[in-house]
Amino acid sequence: MSARDPNDWMWERAAELLDRTAWVQRRFFQVAGERGSAWEPPVDVYESDAELLVLFALPGVDAELVDVRHEPGALLVSARRSLSAGCENAEVRRLEIPQGRFHRRVPLPNYPLLLAGTEWNNGLLLVRLRKGT
Repeated sequence: MSARDPNDWMWERAAELLDRTAWVQRRFFQVAGERGSAWEPPVDVYESDAELLVLFALPGVDAELVDVRHEPGALLVSARRSLSAGCENAEVRRLEIPQGRFHRRVPLPNYPLLLAGTEWNNGLLLVRLRKGT
């Protein structure tokens, strides 16, 4: 058995609980100024010599309704995922797939980038940002 100070354990546990509380607050009690986002899609960011690639996981989101905007220092993507067709009149027994409006802001590096295009494949949105000079 280690000779660990009980006070250290207590403070570590308190810090863990504070972190968890902050996560719950961010997840469930978002500020109204966030455009009413109900969820945020996961994002991967890749970088090559020529471009930055930002990949959004958006299964079930209509590609025609996705809004992609590039502004200095950030990439903004928003849309809405609706309840799947045929489920509107059914009673919900479990609902794990996020529904509703989302708005995701991805910070970008501090150098010139140009929106080069988007690609949609199997529920994944790939945004290409070409590096400027």
